[in-house]
Amino acid sequence: MKLDILAFGAHPDDVELGAAATIAKEVSLGKKVGIIDLTQGELGTRGTKELRKIEATKAANILGVAIRENLKFADGFFINDKMHQLEVIKRIRKYKPEIVICNAVDDRHIDHGKGSKLVSDACFLSGLQKIETDFEGVKQEKWRPKLVYHYIQWKNTEPDFVVDVSGFIDVKMAAVLAYSSQFYDPNSKELDTPISSKNFTDSVQYRAKELGRLIGVDHAEGFTVERSVAVTSLNKLI
Repeated sequence: MKLDILAFGAHPDDVELGAAATIAKEVSLGKKVGIIDLTQGELGTRGTKELRKIEATKAANILGVAIRENLKFADGFFINDKMHQLEVIKRIRKYKPEIVICNAVDDRHIDHGKGSKLVSDACFLSGLQKIETDFEGVKQEKWRPKLVYHYIQWKNTEPDFVVDVSGFIDVKMAAVLAYSSQFYDPNSKELDTPISSKNFTDSVQYRAKELGRLIGVDHAEGFTVERSVAVTSLNKLI
């Protein structure tokens, strides 16, 4: 299956927090979108990897994505080396996305920056003819995505561009809150974490409102780029 957009996250829920409204909008426009989680989030204070898998499936169904996979890299300990790069390359070549979106370049959680660099490097290497891979016994052809974008996470990073996601914030919040083990629940008996507070859940919405305010719409999501954004005419910026 060829995808238009492939979104990577170091942990289940990263993609939802950073880009769920954008994904929902693209799906509504007929685009085929997939999500690949690098780890199972097994080091998370709350919940279990088994529960996170159930939650990730629920979130994927809410967003309407075509596929969701988990590479089961070691949460907290995966590195950007040949072994990990090849596994990401295999998925890039399998799904042949035009656009890849992935973790923030620099963020509070160490896996976010590592995941960002790993996926970015794999996108480049995937376009090299002499790197040979096969998936399920089939030799793969080289493939390099046209664009790699990074969504914004914990840190209040200045975006290079924003996407108008007005009308899709409710879908985003439903996908985020599918991870009921991770986010605010006044009845939970589990330990508090930086993302389990009501303030954090509220911040997901007010960040979208603030980015939307800057461009004169209700809600927006921000991204950073690796190279200059090109447009075919000035009118495309309206």
